[in-house]
Amino acid sequence: MSRLDADVIVVGAGVAGSAAAYHLAARGRKVKLLEALRQPRGKPCGGGMAASVQDWFPFDLRPAVDQVIDQVRFTWCLEDPVVAELPGESPFWIVRRSVLDPFLAAKAVAAGADLLEGTPVVSIEPGDEHLRVQTEQGSPLLARAVVIADGARSRFNAPLGLGALKPRYASALSVEVEGVVADPNSARFEFGLVRHGFCWAFPRQGGYSIGVGTFLGRDLANADEVMAALLPSLGYAADAGVRRSWPLRVWDGHHRLHGPGVVVVGDAASLCDPFLAEGLRPALLSGTRAAASIDDWLAGDAAALAGYTDTMRREWGQSMAWGRRIAQVFYRVPKLGYQLGIKRPTAPRRIAQILSGELGYGDIAQRVIRRLLFSAAGNP
Repeated sequence: MSRLDADVIVVGAGVAGSAAAYHLAARGRKVKLLEALRQPRGKPCGGGMAASVQDWFPFDLRPAVDQVIDQVRFTWCLEDPVVAELPGESPFWIVRRSVLDPFLAAKAVAAGADLLEGTPVVSIEPGDEHLRVQTEQGSPLLARAVVIADGARSRFNAPLGLGALKPRYASALSVEVEGVVADPNSARFEFGLVRHGFCWAFPRQGGYSIGVGTFLGRDLANADEVMAALLPSLGYAADAGVRRSWPLRVWDGHHRLHGPGVVVVGDAASLCDPFLAEGLRPALLSGTRAAASIDDWLAGDAAALAGYTDTMRREWGQSMAWGRRIAQVFYRVPKLGYQLGIKRPTAPRRIAQILSGELGYGDIAQRVIRRLLFSAAGNP
């Protein structure tokens, strides 16, 4: 057998990859964490995640948290507001990826992982006894297992037959603005300005992380018009902020997330919420669950990697299957969806509980879909 460079190589030091690297290193595995770029770096991400992700880590995540959100405000075309209080025991956190990603990578290093920044991966080749990871730096690296965590534009999952082979993308625009935040504890969701989608405005230290997304496969043709309306409502100039377009690789069905000695996690696994665009919680969940499965597989449990696929289907995919059905109905008739899905007395609280991780879409889906379809068909 060839000399191995690591038990596990993790390709990508974002939140999913760094979470996997930490948990594997903490279990005593020899881990190499490869990152194409150098940290810290910003990423086009709203940065919202449920505080309940703390349950998956033995160290405190709050040093990487910019803002704690305890209230969510919904509007339709900047009017007709609905406000929901988040559950006190599980609020919503706002983070910056330029802080959270290196924070988690540093925890992985402290646990014993070897972080190699500025190390782009060229190819991943399976073998009988090991996997071969070729980087731009020269000689290949050999490991018993590989975690693919290279994000929404992953180049390695499809050749290995993992995840959605024809992923579904939502179109998104991120805007980072600096300045005064009028209500720092309130996250905003705006429906109506974006056709087949919505806007979000998350307060952070020194400004807002704003996003615009459309979820039925259409381009954001009117993004500038949306920003020209939304930004002044927050007290900013219509052309303020640094803008970047990026794809949201949304959940679109159950797929195999494992192969011989390899798993795919995070955005590369198409785990993003197809209704509310939540990506950080499933990324951290998948990195955590993948690490446990790989550790068991390395210890001799031949079924452990298949167990990772099953676990993600059960703990995330089943809820997202309902989330996709809600999105398909809601975003085709968004005004009706706002009236029936947001303005009902119990609806804001339910959405707040979903954002906080207390509920899944399956807990509300059948009633919501039936109500929307019934009203869209013209029934009283």
